[in-house]
Amino acid sequence: MSQQSLEQLLQSAGNPVKMLRNSQLGAYVYPVVPSEFTNWRDEQRAWRETAVLFDQSHHMAELTVKGPDALKLITQTTINSFANFAPNRAKQMVPVSYDGYVIGDGILFYLAENELLFVGRAPSVNWIQFHAETGGYKVDFIRDDRSPSHPRGKAVTRRHYRYQIQGPNAWKVLEKVNGGPIPDVKFFTMDAINVKGRKVRALRHGMAGAPGLEIWGPYEQSDEIRETLLEAGREFGLVPVGSRAYASNTLESGWIPSPLPAVYTGEKMKKYREWLPANGYEGTGSIGGSFVSDDIEDYYMTPYELGYGPFVKFDHDFVGHEALQKISKEPQRKKVTFAWNGEDLAKIYGSLFVPGGENYKFFDLPIANYASSSYDKVTMGGKTVGFSMFGGYSYNERTGLSLGVVDPNINIGDVLTLVWGEEGGGTKKTTVERHKQLEVRVKVAPVPYASAVREGYHEGWRTRTA
Repeated sequence: MSQQSLEQLLQSAGNPVKMLRNSQLGAYVYPVVPSEFTNWRDEQRAWRETAVLFDQSHHMAELTVKGPDALKLITQTTINSFANFAPNRAKQMVPVSYDGYVIGDGILFYLAENELLFVGRAPSVNWIQFHAETGGYKVDFIRDDRSPSHPRGKAVTRRHYRYQIQGPNAWKVLEKVNGGPIPDVKFFTMDAINVKGRKVRALRHGMAGAPGLEIWGPYEQSDEIRETLLEAGREFGLVPVGSRAYASNTLESGWIPSPLPAVYTGEKMKKYREWLPANGYEGTGSIGGSFVSDDIEDYYMTPYELGYGPFVKFDHDFVGHEALQKISKEPQRKKVTFAWNGEDLAKIYGSLFVPGGENYKFFDLPIANYASSSYDKVTMGGKTVGFSMFGGYSYNERTGLSLGVVDPNINIGDVLTLVWGEEGGGTKKTTVERHKQLEVRVKVAPVPYASAVREGYHEGWRTRTA
């Protein structure tokens, strides 16, 4: 049997919403990195109080693009401006569809003239690779996919290790490793530090309300570099963070990681769907939550809704340029944090201890997502006024939190109703047990939620405007 494309899969499936809401993908796994090194509560505390080591070596894909048209390719596949972009700089890159809806995002590193590296989830990597292969660009590329979720005892290797050192004491750790002061570089600018006699490339940015660094290099050096960092950081309270706590840092800092990639409709996107495999991210991913629509486009998001409005620059030609110009003149939903009512959250857990009683959808800790892309409806007076799209629990705030979008008329401080759980007792996803929906009170709060992050994060990558 020949390899089926996403387009063929969609034609046979009929309604893409039904297909994705009943996906048999299973639980999302952050591969290779242990679930916990100590416990997820103390690991969360560490990025607020001391310092943490995030191991990002395995859960993201990479695409290195080289050649005389490398920058041209990237420029034409994202909303971002490249007017002042130069080697040793980086930026958060956001590609959109021809209709102006977000496909994904990630970090773009300008390594050298005619050489760029994109790091992010598969949908964005797929989009860039498609244009590299079909757009007539003079480029070569190297793709390195995320590590397998279930390696089953087989050795796992990547092209690069990738570590982040973050938290209030991060700079002390880094200066000790470097053997002196760290180069004074601006946020999202790259330089190098010394690690055990090696010159290691580093990107400066912050994820926990204080400046930190992301460092990377050949994967075969990963163990040596990691051990050196942990040894140097011991006196400063440096804590390695496991995969269980890792994703929950975004609840405090405000990035929505996995909106549904807007690729399932549109005649202009058909060639891309024919290029995508049926068994890839787009064909096997899942939609979860209480918001239900038969129209897949109701799940698409604009850059403005996800907080990427400042990135949109019409100073260059890019896919989606014309559509976004029209969208930019319309009222936009806005990104917010939802703080969950503690008593209502307690009802969810209380249902676990009533033999024979009805139970509510389990709220896992510290991340409660059970689908690739989450869409729980948030209502006011019975009318849907937004979505909750990424949820969990912050031990630092002692609060259930989720990130999402609301209509323009909704204000900080408003108390809304979030419908938790799926209709009809739940879909057929393997991550969904039979349950009853529950209305949860949520208070609309700023992004980022944590005041320490909000006040010390003005130069961080998730709040940048360039």
